[in-house]
Amino acid sequence: MPTAGEPAGVRIAGVGIGLGVASGPVVRMAERAPAPEDVPSARSPEEESARVSEAVAAVAAELSLRAENAGGTAREVLEAQAMMAEDPSLEEAVESRIADGRTAERAVHEAFAEFRGMLEQAGGYLGERAADLDDIAARVIAHLRGEPAPGVPTPGHPFVLVADDLAPADTALLDLDPESPQRVLALVTTEGGPTSHTAILAREKGIVAVVGAADADRLSDGDVVIVDAAAGSVVAHPTDDQLADARRRADARAAAESAPVGPGRLADGTPVPLLANLGSPAGAEEALAQGAEGVGLFRTEFLFLSSREAPSAEAQRAEYAALLTAFRGKKVVVRVLDAGADKPLPFLGDAEEDNPALGLRGLRALRANERILRDQLTALADANAEAGADLWVMAPMVSTVEETAYFTDLAHELGLQTAGIMVEVPSIALLADRALAHADFASIGTNDLTQYTMAADRLLGSVAGLQDPWHPAVLRLVAQVGAAGATHGKPVGICGEAAADPLLAVVLVGLGATTLSMTPAALADVRTSLARFDLAAARRIAQAALEADDAAGARAAALAAAETPAGS
Repeated sequence: MPTAGEPAGVRIAGVGIGLGVASGPVVRMAERAPAPEDVPSARSPEEESARVSEAVAAVAAELSLRAENAGGTAREVLEAQAMMAEDPSLEEAVESRIADGRTAERAVHEAFAEFRGMLEQAGGYLGERAADLDDIAARVIAHLRGEPAPGVPTPGHPFVLVADDLAPADTALLDLDPESPQRVLALVTTEGGPTSHTAILAREKGIVAVVGAADADRLSDGDVVIVDAAAGSVVAHPTDDQLADARRRADARAAAESAPVGPGRLADGTPVPLLANLGSPAGAEEALAQGAEGVGLFRTEFLFLSSREAPSAEAQRAEYAALLTAFRGKKVVVRVLDAGADKPLPFLGDAEEDNPALGLRGLRALRANERILRDQLTALADANAEAGADLWVMAPMVSTVEETAYFTDLAHELGLQTAGIMVEVPSIALLADRALAHADFASIGTNDLTQYTMAADRLLGSVAGLQDPWHPAVLRLVAQVGAAGATHGKPVGICGEAAADPLLAVVLVGLGATTLSMTPAALADVRTSLARFDLAAARRIAQAALEADDAAGARAAALAAAETPAGS
């Protein structure tokens, strides 16, 4: 633990989210309550079951209420948590343990832990939900005990929150009001990486954050720190000069954010359109207000994931029309349904797979159920006929040139003029020169491309160190796709979380990306970062990153190159 005798200005390394900087006193997140004891219940099974039913209903209602008050990705995550809390399979698992004589608290603990392990093993989308189960279980157990739900502390003054990690329900509703006496000035986590739920939600909400700062566990309540997202560090016990510099930078950034919003471009005028990633039409207004020049990734899963059967083309058309009308005349890239074994949908088949992340998912699943794909493409074409946006469509999880030709030919046949592919699998990145002979464009999903390149589940903490889009192996694949795009005169976009990293955005442009798409809250920082460099500098910075041996080295090399004047 830090003490008054420790030197001032000690730096703790992590991964910064955005370019923000903030300073203030530390308040640590409380430790989770210990697991319930494994002792026989003094109540009847019927009484314990009733207690669980009431607690689960209360927790689901609370999560649903938080979802209504949140927006964007936070709302989607919380709604999913509320559904998970009342999952029938979990209910059965709890009931079986209560029938064996366990207390309600112990039954919930064991059942949720079992399901967490199953989801972690499944990986992919289901693996992403595993950590959420811990939060749901803790909330249910706290309700059973008559204790407050785990959550963010309320010290009565603005503070820097330090935690191992945050549950989505907590991150979604952090108090960020500048007038609030309990405002969260910044967020520091010892776990997680740039694509964790905490990082994604922090970026979306514009929270100054540094994640994966393992040594932050040395910080104590009351320690004054500077959270420097731009540098990816936390400065403990800063000097007066360091504090003054942090406040100056924070004021300058606030002034830049309030300036009129313009298009994304490099210092030499090279245009780099900055687009928004959206999960439903509800996010359109905010994205436009943040200066989005269009939509680079519109996820359509929200129409399918809660349905027992695929929605009709007409039902889809109305939702697509709402989005396309909001962006009339602007570019809108829609990803067709990205589902399959790792996002189980009853109408796509229910065959179990040992490794669903490598199974029948994305375009593979749609091709096996072509009517669903045809209905979706038809609905999109019909919606755009009345809305008048610049509609582009793309297929997820494409791995072969033949799949590329299949999708683009079908989309053109059904009246869609611009059809492309997502590059998420190394095979198609390596064959990008041939794939782009068929596709009208490519969009690189850096989250999955990193996962498959590094053979590291992006949501598995034990391999989080490998799940970094800065890794030169990933950057080389991006460069290969960028080169293929330049050869064919085809656009190459980035729509993964990597595009929201201000310095990595410059590298990606240097590697050949022509557009960047991200959560709307990241647009201002990326716009500012791009405006610092011309195309030659972006290419020089990208080359420095490519020559590194690992992700940390690539980030450091890019930062050094960015701070070195050209020709030095």
